[in-house]
Order: sequence, then C-alpha cells, then structure tokens
Amino acid sequence: MVFLRLFLVFSLFSVAFPSEHLNSHLLPRPLILEYPENIDAHFKGFEDDELRLKCTSWRFAAEANNLSPWKTIPEECASYVKDYLTGRGYIFDLETVSKEAGAYAKSVELSIDGKDAWIFDIDDTLLSNLPYYAEHGYGLEVFDHAEFDKWVEKAMAPAIKPSLKLYEEILGLGFKVIFLTGRSEKHRIVTVENLINAGFREWHQLILRASEDHAKLATIYKSEKRSEMAKDGYRILGNSGDQWSDLLGHSTSIRSFKLPNPMYYIP
Repeated sequence: MVFLRLFLVFSLFSVAFPSEHLNSHLLPRPLILEYPENIDAHFKGFEDDELRLKCTSWRFAAEANNLSPWKTIPEECASYVKDYLTGRGYIFDLETVSKEAGAYAKSVELSIDGKDAWIFDIDDTLLSNLPYYAEHGYGLEVFDHAEFDKWVEKAMAPAIKPSLKLYEEILGLGFKVIFLTGRSEKHRIVTVENLINAGFREWHQLILRASEDHAKLATIYKSEKRSEMAKDGYRILGNSGDQWSDLLGHSTSIRSFKLPNPMYYIP
C-alpha cells in the first residue's frame, strides 16, 4: 500500500512538471494528496459487478435453452439466483409472461365446439416451489426426488399469482384448461388438494405420470400426451410451462409461453 501511495505521488509530479527537475518550492503549500482508504472495497465492488454480469449471462443462456443439460446452478451464482427469485425481478418477469399470454388468448377467436385447449404445467408454473428450494439452496443442491416428494405431499405450495390471474382469464374466455404435469399419479389427491387451496378450482383434465411413463423424458412424455389430445380433436392454442420440456417436442401449441426458472433443468 505504501509503494502504491508513493507511485501515485511521483506520477502526479511527473505529470505536473514533465520538463523540470522536482523542486519542492514549486509546489503549493500545503500539498495534500488524498488517497481513498476503501480501495479494497472499490475493487471488490468491481468484482461483484463482474460476477453479477456473468451470472446474468448464465441465467439468460439457461432461459433461452442455450446451455447443455445442467444439474445445479453455478456455485458462484448462488447468491445471485437467490436475490433474483426473492426480489422484484422474478415477479416482473412472471407478470410479463402472464400479460403477453393473456393478450394472445384474448386475440384468439374460439370455435363453438369447445375443443380449444390451453395447457398448463403445474410445478413452478401454477404452484410455486420456492419454499422448498429456499431450504435447498435455490437450485444449488442436486435434485432429490424423495425429498421433493415429501414437499409435494404436504400440499402447501402457494399459487404463482400472475399465473393464477392468467388461468382465471383463460377460463373466462372459454378455453378448455388442461393441467399436464410430471408429478406421479400417486400424488393425484394431494395435487388436487393443493390446486384447490391455491385458487385453481376448475379444469377440464388433470394429467399425471402413470407408472408406464416414469422412465420417459419429460419432453417425450408431454409430447405423447399432447398427441393424444390432438387425436381427441383438441386444438392446443396455448401452453404455459417453466421448462422447455413442457413446450417442445411434437404436437406443440400454436403459442407457447415460457416462465422463468433458473433453479433446475428438466430434459
């Protein structure tokens, strides 16, 4: 630190008097050279900004489905992801998705045969699992099916409010609402209880994974279920999900709406 101070002093001298020998009589009296004592904090702030930018870039890549399959969030981004999910940014993003989906739904002219459908995923699309992930590092821990099942069986997940608003609008417009979830069929009763308690009290179908579906990737499982809907004459006009596996594959909807979720990835 002393060396750095001296370096700055002589640097100033060389700038002020580039062609003269240093003469203390030429300097104003008193000469006061101030150097910030919080230099470490200054550079730490710079490092924090760099890390925030890197973690923002990572989150963007995750949401855009540009990353290879990943199991946990980057360790250095743990605080960033937590701050995002517990702050206003996450809420604003959810509200934006809900608003755009609602505007599209209102622009659609529904048929009179009652076959126009809107699909909703459940976990972190309609019901929030943030209370669970708050206890598990917001995605920093490797997913534990047994622990998550214990959370599901409590039937305590709160509604994602912008999604609840969208759901009510979709129902009011006359869409057939279909819930398509990766939850197991064994959790039907607690899932129904949780949905109703959270405000989702009406739907056309609730589709959960049967035993023969458990080994399938989510993209395949949900594509197959959408194909069955299409065979039954349903037109899938909208689909809302927090994972790309909720939306991609075949028999996709006319418009799909991806909710933010930087906590985990389901292929």
